[in-house]
Amino acid sequence: MATARLDYIAPWWTYWLHNFPHFNFTFQTVDNTFRPGEASYQQSLVFLACISAAGLVLSLLLLSVYLTSVCCCRKEEEEETKRPDSCCVSWTAVITGLILCSAVGVGFYGNSQTNDGVYQLTYSLHNANHTLGGINGLVSSSLGSMEVGLQQHLKRLDEIFATRGDYVQALRFMGQMADNIIRQLTSMPELSKAKVDLSAIADQTDYGEYYRWLTYLLLLILDLVICLVACLGLAKQSRWLLTMIMVFGVISLVLSWGSLGAGTATAVGTSDFCVSPDKFIANRTKDFLSAEVTHYYLYCSQSLPNPFQQSLTIFQRSLTTMQIQIQGLLQFSVPVFPTAERDLLGIQRLLNSTEFNLNQLTVLLDCRGLHKNYLDGLMGVCYDGVEGLLYLCLFSLLSVSAFCVMLCAIARAWTLITSRDRDYDDIDEEDPFNPQARHMAFNPSRASHVHSFCSYSSSLDSQASPHPPPQTAAILPTSEYMNQSMLFGGNPRYENVPLIRRGSPPPSVRWPLTLEARSLVLEARSLV
Repeated sequence: MATARLDYIAPWWTYWLHNFPHFNFTFQTVDNTFRPGEASYQQSLVFLACISAAGLVLSLLLLSVYLTSVCCCRKEEEEETKRPDSCCVSWTAVITGLILCSAVGVGFYGNSQTNDGVYQLTYSLHNANHTLGGINGLVSSSLGSMEVGLQQHLKRLDEIFATRGDYVQALRFMGQMADNIIRQLTSMPELSKAKVDLSAIADQTDYGEYYRWLTYLLLLILDLVICLVACLGLAKQSRWLLTMIMVFGVISLVLSWGSLGAGTATAVGTSDFCVSPDKFIANRTKDFLSAEVTHYYLYCSQSLPNPFQQSLTIFQRSLTTMQIQIQGLLQFSVPVFPTAERDLLGIQRLLNSTEFNLNQLTVLLDCRGLHKNYLDGLMGVCYDGVEGLLYLCLFSLLSVSAFCVMLCAIARAWTLITSRDRDYDDIDEEDPFNPQARHMAFNPSRASHVHSFCSYSSSLDSQASPHPPPQTAAILPTSEYMNQSMLFGGNPRYENVPLIRRGSPPPSVRWPLTLEARSLVLEARSLV
């Protein structure tokens, strides 16, 4: 009973995911037909999730080897080799941050798409459940009217019309029509089980989707915060921030691998359903629905006959016959039996309400309403839902790659920061050529304790000088020499050269001397 479907075509990505290899725990191939109740099919989906677990173990192992090599195999490096490494670390951090921000954007889009698809599915399930509930309510109401209300009225009228055989015969005929209606109503499929199944599926899907959406939202926010704090830690060169980022980076790496495994298994299982949804639904409803009824609602073609048409036609004809009989009894029996009017009018109202139920039942049993809900659910879960899951898997892959590179870059930055701090610790704090002195503000109270860099130990020259230098001359060269240390690029090899108290004269500056100055110099030398 196969019919070509034109109103639903599964998207190409569902066929791509459907063709993923399915293996159980013994590495045997499993049929990719959607069978969630079978253990072998469940094992195939868990096997796909375990691939991500294997990737997690491998990435953690490689990161451990790299971190061990960085921490335990460090060599003393020259300044020329440190500068390219720091530049490389900076560019790596920038590129990793951009990749992680892009991954977060992809994740937000995929999370929204998946939520929209699941919402459309649950909305369709609730609508279909409402339709099935309406059908069950109308059938129950009509059966109650025919079996209880009508029989009570006929029983009282039978006592009233006991002396008139023709009226009693009309009542017997109405009873037969009521039996026909009851027979047709009870022969309809029992849709209460389908109603319960749809309600349970919709509630469970809503519950699971809420926590799935919330979990991914928190993971996306965590990744974004880690990216921002990592940039801040590298900019400030703060070791405690980098330590915190490494810890949370490993946690986020584990969560990203877990989300990748869960997303892949869910996407593959959903795609297996989307490729052949009719077959799965037919197998699930075969216990309480006939194949003809299921096929009618799944395809809803104009060429397919309505399996309820015959029952509805008999229902309508029997109801019309009963209404004609009541009209005749109201016209001819009421003048003779006035007490029968109340029961006859009660039967008439009951038949009118039953006719209204019949019209509503005819509309609800038509395939177009349930078929539209079915298509909307398929479109939601197979298009938006699976597409969103693919984007979430892409987010997981990008975040995994970004976090692996980020952890390596942070480890390298840690070594550079530690090496820089160790070099600074080796320098005497009282050394005026310390690079840190460039960041210190000039303090006049401490300036008096700073020895002049231009002091000369020979008392003879000081006595021969006709104009001794003022006291501030011993203060001013301090900042000058400290500024001159910048000429060496802050290299400790030049900054640690001792210049104070070694008896060396200050650098001489040759100025053109006048005649008086030359004579004074010659007299001083003659005295020596």
